[in-house]
Amino acid sequence: MACGTCSTGDDKNGGIPAGCNNNGSCGTGGGCNKLNVFDWLGNMSLPEGQAPCDVVEVRFKNSRKEFYRNVNNLTLNVGDIVATESSPGHDIGVVSITGELVRLQLKKKNINYASEEIKKIYRKAKQQDIDKWKEAQALEVESMFKSRTLALKLGLQMKISDVEYQGDKSKAVFYYTADGRVDFRELIKVMADTFKVRIEMRQIGARQEAARLGAIGSCGRELCCSTWLNDFRTVSTSAARYQQLSLNPLKLAGQCGKLKCCLNYELDSYQDALKEFPEIDNRRLATEKGFAFHQKTDIFKRVIWWSYTSEPDVFIPLSIARTKEIFKLNAENIKPADLLEPKQFKELEIVKQPDYENVVGQDSLTRFDSLKKKNNNNKPKHNNNNRKPNPNQKPQAEGAKNNAEVKERPIQQHKPQNPNQNKPQNPNQNKQQNNGPLKQPPQKNAQQGQGPKPQHKKPVHNHKPKPKPDGNSNA
Repeated sequence: MACGTCSTGDDKNGGIPAGCNNNGSCGTGGGCNKLNVFDWLGNMSLPEGQAPCDVVEVRFKNSRKEFYRNVNNLTLNVGDIVATESSPGHDIGVVSITGELVRLQLKKKNINYASEEIKKIYRKAKQQDIDKWKEAQALEVESMFKSRTLALKLGLQMKISDVEYQGDKSKAVFYYTADGRVDFRELIKVMADTFKVRIEMRQIGARQEAARLGAIGSCGRELCCSTWLNDFRTVSTSAARYQQLSLNPLKLAGQCGKLKCCLNYELDSYQDALKEFPEIDNRRLATEKGFAFHQKTDIFKRVIWWSYTSEPDVFIPLSIARTKEIFKLNAENIKPADLLEPKQFKELEIVKQPDYENVVGQDSLTRFDSLKKKNNNNKPKHNNNNRKPNPNQKPQAEGAKNNAEVKERPIQQHKPQNPNQNKPQNPNQNKQQNNGPLKQPPQKNAQQGQGPKPQHKKPVHNHKPKPKPDGNSNA
């Protein structure tokens, strides 16, 4: 079926599309098909005496659909593969609509139901027809690249965007886009000798090209023209002006390079809402405070925003009735005191223009850092959270209580766990730590000294120690 050339196909799974929930039966589920139709008349029975519709709609590659007459009274359902009449030979397609809904489609497209130009359905496709159809589809990509090369060699200003082979491999249709008229007679001869099939060239527009190829729009969804939209109406820039959109071609243009078709979807609603608004067109409101110019219009809230020339950053909202009233007063050379009336427009507050450059602080590098703005006195005391109040203790004044906390804080912070842990062994130890090494007094000789020799360590000196007195030395 159509999933044989699906871009999401997986060769490991035998050609079944990886992302298709119907596992290849796209004709019934619509996973890979384009321009699917919901038959909302399928469960309704026909009135008595009315013959069922014998015309069905058949879909071919991408968005091409045609109507065929079921002359052999075949039992056809949506998704059936059929062999249809073509010139020359036959073509293979998938049934997309059956029943009474086809009558409405014929009427919508201005096709006569009894017209003899409607071609016939030969039969349901056999396995041989399907195999040959898949072989023809496998040649389309390679043929498109070769045809582009041939067109460049001949110097033709054209873009070949799609190739569609007929189901019996007897004809190939090349779709191209060009800005002007192209003489491709020499190209057809070269292509016929290269591909050995009958060549047909069809010029399409940019919107038809996008509908055939398909893409993802700026809204994140598939293009409307490739999924459900089949009639292309003209889109003008006035549709953007009615909807108060900026005339930015990068935002208003679609994948085809033209204005987006969705600009026409809500245009009628905007036009109906704008009928009650006054014509502004660079008009100003004159007041005793000064002149005010138009900033923007909120159509569905029915509010018009104005700003004084002296204060362009301040937006003042006015209702439609108040704006018309000031226009009428200015036409009579009367200037009101102010734009707003305090009795009628209390609910409309003056709004200052927001800073769109850094609305949520996205330019700040420290926006995720926690700022410590509280003082140390405001921090909770973790040591006193679980302390129960003493009922016998008298309440202290606030000043005395704060002084007591200040006095107790250094004692709680510097209180040692072991009373003998930081006790100095030598009374001169603290002095030695604060004032540098302690100078030792000169040591006396053993003959001059009295009592036992002190048991402290000898100080280390850089000079050589004195020799001990000998027995021969003078005492």
